[in-house]
Amino acid sequence: MDNDNRSKINKLLSSSPSGIVFTSSWLKEQGYSLDLQKRYRKSHWFKSIGSGAMIRTENNVGFEGAIFAMQNQLNTNFHPGGLTALSMLGKTHYLELGSSKVFLFAFAKEHLPTWFHQYDWGLDFSVSMTDFLPSDIGLVEFEVKNFKIKISGQARAMLECLYLSPKEHSLLECFELMEGLNNLRPKSVQELLEECTSVKAKRLFLYLAEKAGHSWLTYINFDKIDLGKGKRSLVKNGIYIPKYQITVPKELEEDDQAGI
Repeated sequence: MDNDNRSKINKLLSSSPSGIVFTSSWLKEQGYSLDLQKRYRKSHWFKSIGSGAMIRTENNVGFEGAIFAMQNQLNTNFHPGGLTALSMLGKTHYLELGSSKVFLFAFAKEHLPTWFHQYDWGLDFSVSMTDFLPSDIGLVEFEVKNFKIKISGQARAMLECLYLSPKEHSLLECFELMEGLNNLRPKSVQELLEECTSVKAKRLFLYLAEKAGHSWLTYINFDKIDLGKGKRSLVKNGIYIPKYQITVPKELEEDDQAGI
């Protein structure tokens, strides 16, 4: 490898965090031609992980490094959300490292890159492409070793869990998660609930927050939140909650009734 190309690779490696994916399209935009990328792989600076993506040969790259590339190189809205985000934020013990499902969310018309499917991340993924929430609210920066990615903040992640319930998460599990969210910012919750288009998720969010007795709920303006019309039966043989027009599992209400 000539000095010029060696200088370019050194510049790339010194300016990029370790543990991330490099997409071929982004590298080309930065002045690294496809031919040069091929030479870097041949020289064992990089190794391919699928069509259109590479990692440093000595790096052990997790799915977070792929998310970094999707957010910062491909400009997509893919982000860890729901139960995964709550786990990353220390709000649940359900997600066990290396063994559980990772929940990713993105905008309705986006698609996971081919290379993401081709590489073995050692995890199972649930990917939801949906626009029930805007792509630019309720996200926070999360530091992974020496780089940062955007993940759902607590309130958005809770709404994402409820969006997937009861198929992916039972409502009893969701209530346990909600109980731990006692420090949400009312302003952020208000914005999310006003922008959310899932009536089910909004009704459940408010019902569970009320049941958990969170003080921040008193600052929420219900009049600005569209809770839709008509009843929502979420489970069979449940208990009907008139205030929110939802039917929930008996187990959620039996504890309250037993304490009367």
